[in-house]
Amino acid sequence: MDLFTVASILIVLSALFGYVNVRFLKLPNTIGLMIIAIIFTLGLFISSYVTPSLLEMAENLIAEIDFKTILLDIMLGFLLFAGALHTNFDQLKVQRWPVLIFATVGILTSTFLVGTASYFLFNAIGLEVQFVHCLLFGALISPTDPIAVLGIMKKAGVPKILETKIVGESLFNDGVGVVIFLTIMSIAMSGSGGHAGHEEGGIMAVVQLFGQEVIGGIIFGALIGYVTYRLLKSIDDYEIEVMITLACVMGGYVLAHHWHLSAPLAMVVAGLIVGNDTMRDTSMSETTEKFVDHFWELVDILLNALLFVLIGLELLVVSFEQSYVMAGLMAIVFVLLSRYLSLLAPVRLFAKKLEFLPNTTTLMTWGGLRGGISIALALSLPEEMNRELFITVTYVVVVFSIIVQGLTIGNLAKKLLGEDRMEKLS
Repeated sequence: MDLFTVASILIVLSALFGYVNVRFLKLPNTIGLMIIAIIFTLGLFISSYVTPSLLEMAENLIAEIDFKTILLDIMLGFLLFAGALHTNFDQLKVQRWPVLIFATVGILTSTFLVGTASYFLFNAIGLEVQFVHCLLFGALISPTDPIAVLGIMKKAGVPKILETKIVGESLFNDGVGVVIFLTIMSIAMSGSGGHAGHEEGGIMAVVQLFGQEVIGGIIFGALIGYVTYRLLKSIDDYEIEVMITLACVMGGYVLAHHWHLSAPLAMVVAGLIVGNDTMRDTSMSETTEKFVDHFWELVDILLNALLFVLIGLELLVVSFEQSYVMAGLMAIVFVLLSRYLSLLAPVRLFAKKLEFLPNTTTLMTWGGLRGGISIALALSLPEEMNRELFITVTYVVVVFSIIVQGLTIGNLAKKLLGEDRMEKLS
């Protein structure tokens, strides 16, 4: 099946599922599309009892799709730039220190807590897993997914001051999470996981990767964001200016990969620079601003639709072994608990200085959605690292996160904060 045919099928399915959602379900698009895609996939499984041809066609389609490459190497840059472009820079600047702590110390803490819990609990139910492989699972499931968060938080009615923390953290912590994941992966692949003699090498690897990927990605993103701003400021032609923003993302992403920098973080920083109000006022005319915003909103909507349909269809690669599903249900609990514990200290540290809302830790825990990035990283695991187990567990956590947490975060905020306060803060 050629690339154009695969893309055409995905676009047609996304449009049909989107129509059904808007016409009948009326759920947020990201949630509705994924629910319909999952129902569609379950229907394919049921149809196989009558005729296996439809299920075989769907399995062949999924076999043609490299989900990890499509998301991490192609779609992610566009989605992060689009999300950052419309993030309130001034509010994020005020919250920069807690966001930084959440996206670094918080992710490291959660990775260790999830890894430890999964090691003991999975072995307790008869699943033989190594500790270093459980740490890999902790690293891939701990970062909140910026795509899921951006797609749902803005429609959930969450107060802006809280939305900024959750969205800001999610924009940055995926890059940090990927660096941690790759570092643990390199230790596991070398056969050094868990041996004390390699502790120093592991720490040095983390420091080196963090410096090159994370800090380098942020600096590079600031550079290309500033260059893009200067180019936009020097002309007044909305068609070319839209192309310049597109070139910033595509060219910047390729160069970041080539130089082994964090391309996701580079796109976030570039989007924040190009999109903040001060830069907009001096670099874009009213017409240019309108077209740039509309273009990136459409890109965001289209790619989000494709992504969440793909997440639903990835059910085809999930193993339905009873012990794996049980492990996934257990993981929902300890992943949420680990996130809560990893947020406690940072929230208390900044609560008085930045006037955090009551129950911020609880709301950030429930609003920390997982999504496609976690699934993509799980799919990248080799077979010898309990790949099938962690794909199933990750899928269960992601589906629960997007559907259950995504649909209820608004109501939870109203219950904990009160409707009157919600109205004043929104």
